[in-house]
Amino acid sequence: MPEEKLWRAGWWQGAQHLGSPNFGPRPADTDISLAVIHSISLPPGVYGGDAIERLFTNRLDWDAHPYFQSIRGLEVSSHFLIRRGGELLQFVSCDDRAWHAGASSWFGQGDCNNYSIGIELEGLEGAVFEAVQYRVLATLLKAVRQRFPLRHVVGHEHIAPGRKADPGSGFDWALLHAEVAWPAPMFASLSSPKSDV
Repeated sequence: MPEEKLWRAGWWQGAQHLGSPNFGPRPADTDISLAVIHSISLPPGVYGGDAIERLFTNRLDWDAHPYFQSIRGLEVSSHFLIRRGGELLQFVSCDDRAWHAGASSWFGQGDCNNYSIGIELEGLEGAVFEAVQYRVLATLLKAVRQRFPLRHVVGHEHIAPGRKADPGSGFDWALLHAEVAWPAPMFASLSSPKSDV
């Protein structure tokens, strides 16, 4: 399929689309230059089910599990989610601002939501991820970089140190680097941290 047909209004055709109401416009003339890698599982350490999708679409039953009480009312989203088996879901158009980074900064520029693509991996911070997740992530990152001026790939931990620790020590940055074959300085974990949050 020609590259121009792989994207439609910020939606990548290689993903299943589940629209989230949790998004807003990006500031005018924003360069989408940052990809932020997260990890998520609901409840923590439990894989499978549809709790993540329900959280991002404001349909989570807060009474379904005791842990959900600690996040009751949370309104968040990410552009993409990569499940343990490699299934790729998209919740927000990449042309729009998803609510994934929170208080954050990279190279002195705050509010990373404005200029980033958020990618969640189903997993637990500090734990290992599946090989298929790295393959899907690499394919996705390459597609994003063909459309947007992507310059850095970071973890949530790099843009919000002390507040966030995902994806954590179990994420293999060297493997991702090898999968995409981009210059090492594009990856936060392979260069010096640039957050000032």
